[in-house]
Amino acid sequence: MQPNSKTQLINYVQNFVSLEDDEAQQFATAFEEVKVKKRQFIVQPNFTNKHRSFVVKGAFRTYAITNEGQDHTLQFAIENWWASDFNSYIYQHPATLFIVALEDSTILQIEYEKEQELKKNSHKFETFFRIIAEKGLAFEHRRILFNLTHDAEARYENFSLNFPNFANRVPQYALASYLGMSTEFLSRIRNKRARAKS
Repeated sequence: MQPNSKTQLINYVQNFVSLEDDEAQQFATAFEEVKVKKRQFIVQPNFTNKHRSFVVKGAFRTYAITNEGQDHTLQFAIENWWASDFNSYIYQHPATLFIVALEDSTILQIEYEKEQELKKNSHKFETFFRIIAEKGLAFEHRRILFNLTHDAEARYENFSLNFPNFANRVPQYALASYLGMSTEFLSRIRNKRARAKS
C-alpha cells in the first residue's frame, strides 16, 4: 500500500472517529491497494461482491440494466467515496449491479471477512462503519425524495450545486440516467444554462 493512499484513508476515517497510531495502522493494513483501468469492472451481476472499495483516485459509476436493456445509474463515486453493491456485500449474495471505472483509478479494498474482524475487535471501527452506513442511507433517501418531488431542471440544478466535482467527470449519458432524464433533455438544459450565463 502506498503511503499517500494509507494517509488519505486514515484522514477520512478520522473525520468520524479518533484513532490512535496503532489503531490507524491496524485499520489501514486491512485494505489492499488496487489499480483499476478505465472501463474495467470491479463488480458485476451474478458474482458476489466480496469487497468494499474506497476511492483514492478516479471515478466510478454504479448502474443496473433492466430486462429491456435500459440502464439506470444509481451512484457515482470519486475520491473519498465508497463503491460497492452493498446488498451483495452485506449479505454475501450474488450482485445485481455493475460498477465500472470511468477513469484510470486507484482504490483501497477491504474483504468482507476482514471488515467483520475489525468491527469485532474494536468499538471504534464498528462505530465508523455504522456512521458511514447511516449517512449513505440518509443520502439515498434524500435523493429519492428530491427526484420524486422536483422536475428535471431542478434535479440538475441541485446536482450541479451540491456535486460540482462530478459534473465534468462523468459522461453525459450516465448523468442523464442518474437524474432520470434523456441525454437529449440534459443537453437542452445545459445549453439553456450556458446561454443564460453568456
